[in-house]
Amino acid sequence: MNDIADTPSTDQLKNKFMKKIPRDAEASNVLVGEVDFLNKPFVAFVRLAQATTLGGLTEVPVPTRFLFILLGPQGKAKSYNEIGRAIATLMVDDLFSDVAYKARDREDLIAGIDEFLDEVIVLPPGEWDPKIRIEPPKKVPSADKRKSVFSLNELGQMNGTAGGGGGLAEDEEMPVQHELGEELAFTGRFCGGLYLDIKRKLPWFPSDFYEGFHIQSISAVLFIYLGCITNAITFGGLLGDATDNYQGVMESFLGTALAGSVFCFFGGQPLIILSSTGPILIFEKLLFEFSKSNSIDYMELRLWIGMHSCLQCFILVATDASYIIKYMTRFTEEGFSSLISFIFISDAIKKMVGAFKYYPINTDFKPDYVTTYKCECLAPDPMAAMIFNGLAPMPDNSSSVSGLNVTALDWSQLSKKECVKYGGSLVGKSCKYVPDLALMSFILFFGTYSMTVSLKKFKFSRYFPTKVGKLSVSDFSIFMSIMTFVGLDMLMGLKTPKLIVPTEFKPTRPGRGWLVMPFGKNPWWVYLASFVPALLVTILIFMDQQISAVIVNRKENKLKKGCGYHLDLFWVGVLMATCSFLGLPWYVAATVISIAHIDSLKMESESSAPGEQPQFLGVREQRVTGILVFVLTGVSIFLAPVLKFIPMPVLYGVFLYMGVASLSGIQFWDRIKLYMMPSKHQPDFTYLRHVPLRRVHLFTLIQITCLAVLWVLKSTFLAIIFPVMILGLMVVRKMLDMVFSQHDLAWLDDLLPEKEKKKKDDDKKKGKGKEKEKEKKKPKPDDNEEEVRNSSFFCPLQD
Repeated sequence: MNDIADTPSTDQLKNKFMKKIPRDAEASNVLVGEVDFLNKPFVAFVRLAQATTLGGLTEVPVPTRFLFILLGPQGKAKSYNEIGRAIATLMVDDLFSDVAYKARDREDLIAGIDEFLDEVIVLPPGEWDPKIRIEPPKKVPSADKRKSVFSLNELGQMNGTAGGGGGLAEDEEMPVQHELGEELAFTGRFCGGLYLDIKRKLPWFPSDFYEGFHIQSISAVLFIYLGCITNAITFGGLLGDATDNYQGVMESFLGTALAGSVFCFFGGQPLIILSSTGPILIFEKLLFEFSKSNSIDYMELRLWIGMHSCLQCFILVATDASYIIKYMTRFTEEGFSSLISFIFISDAIKKMVGAFKYYPINTDFKPDYVTTYKCECLAPDPMAAMIFNGLAPMPDNSSSVSGLNVTALDWSQLSKKECVKYGGSLVGKSCKYVPDLALMSFILFFGTYSMTVSLKKFKFSRYFPTKVGKLSVSDFSIFMSIMTFVGLDMLMGLKTPKLIVPTEFKPTRPGRGWLVMPFGKNPWWVYLASFVPALLVTILIFMDQQISAVIVNRKENKLKKGCGYHLDLFWVGVLMATCSFLGLPWYVAATVISIAHIDSLKMESESSAPGEQPQFLGVREQRVTGILVFVLTGVSIFLAPVLKFIPMPVLYGVFLYMGVASLSGIQFWDRIKLYMMPSKHQPDFTYLRHVPLRRVHLFTLIQITCLAVLWVLKSTFLAIIFPVMILGLMVVRKMLDMVFSQHDLAWLDDLLPEKEKKKKDDDKKKGKGKEKEKEKKKPKPDDNEEEVRNSSFFCPLQD
């Protein structure tokens, strides 16, 4: 009794296992032993009215609530230990521990033990191989059956069992479906959804800022910033080519900074990153060609399309139109996100292949003839020299450099550019290639990608403590990879293409102002007719924005601050009108970069038991990283002297990593890999336990076919109807109800809202039908459950 004290001992306080125990936990002490004064075992189960600290009785300083005591005569210690292990197993079971809290007598405890044993699966110790997957039983035991027996309250709704109809087997446990709460509820009131979004997000607004001040945010800002400026430069250059520089790199930088920072500050889901997208680029190109061929001012027409689209977005927000997002199941989400990921991967590879075309490798190089590999600049013939010096009449379309006598030049000392400029010709086998530029570009490209992937995996290795792996490797892995290869490029003095950032704050096209006037350049009917193309833009923006938001708000990310679909769409509409007046590109949620943003902000448990991986705790939800990313994008114009050292192949490697990383964790991608795996090597995915493999392959094949169709259409002029393609995926998903049972779809996808409602109704009817039968087995409820829970309890069990 000297060990029982109110304060914990020093050894208890030093126990690192405390980091694994949740707050407000209570202990159950299992005490077994041999004594010489008993002829038969004595067993007792004790519940204390209040949890009490029993000093050194427990390894950790946790107050004790339960005591199991087993004393018996000597000679049977092994049996006593096995009984103690069985009781410990019972107490760590959530349902039985609930019984222990609410039990009033010995019969309640025994009933709980009986129900626990009924659900236990016993495996013969010598007849199963621990290396293989244990095949599931025909019917999976449902925890709800035990809940109904253990509960001392009235019988609740049977949520776990599947309802009849639709191919659902009786008493078969279903996966937990994603419950969409009030975020996508149809209120039926004017701006009802927008009001609920603001009401939901406003209390979190202060924490969205002070929670962002963390060391993890630094690496997230650096990573997403490089992705954003690469995207801005790429799309800015393509927009410049498509619109004759009415929109270019400068407009892309400013638009990204303005739209992104405003959205991250006021939006409903600040983890979403706004960017230009491929369908918008195609629409801009077609709109410019239409304006040019019909003598319509492009910028003014674009302004009215943006204003109409903004108004249409407001109408969608006011009518809670985001409600239809509930019908976008995993099938649609995975098809959309996979397509965007493959676009990132293919674009990165295409740009890298382009470097090999621009800087070809000399495949005909022969070491024995190295003396012949040279490039000389030869002077033009005499007649060309006379024309160049103005001594003879020049033919049409020719040019000269005034005041320069080409006959007096030392042609052997001129550079390649000067030789071509002055009319000379390059002769030699080494004139058309640079020996190492393409190869070094590939090393920078693939090296950045492979090093980033390796360092991200390194945190799960066994060679460093958890803190070292998380801080030095995980958080800064991408930044370390980029800086490594930037330093390699600078050290070796490579001439790889570098990042090009505009250095002057002025529009890309000379003579174009920063403000677009709405009247004066087009006929009056254009202002009304622009409503039609604006409708297509609105559908495009709505689908891109909301599907990306659904992917970001997946339950797998464990977001706790809620989302704001209506609020997001409201601000996207506002930014549409603002960017249209300023002549800046239109912006919408970027799926791949948003997923990368989520991945860079994931939190894990600080410590873990030996051999156990850290647990995923959620995402650091805040607004600071997004705002800083876009502010840095805006000031990048003044950082050109520093950014000019970053090689473009390194940023292409970042693009490739973003595309590949966004595929991880997608069930669709895991199911594709199953095609190449024999059954014995397949991972133990939950859906493989409940759905036949041939049905899984059929479902995956349908998704692959849909993705291939989307890819083909994306590569043609039909890419402008991209939103209609996504709606087509929703139609295909609806038709799958006729091919697959609801049971299979529940495991491979999600149930559609009306199917899920039908399932719940069937469960409710089924639960009522069994209520009387289960009432006989269920212990009678007590009038005051809390009083029972907090009452002392001593139960001798030796009888």
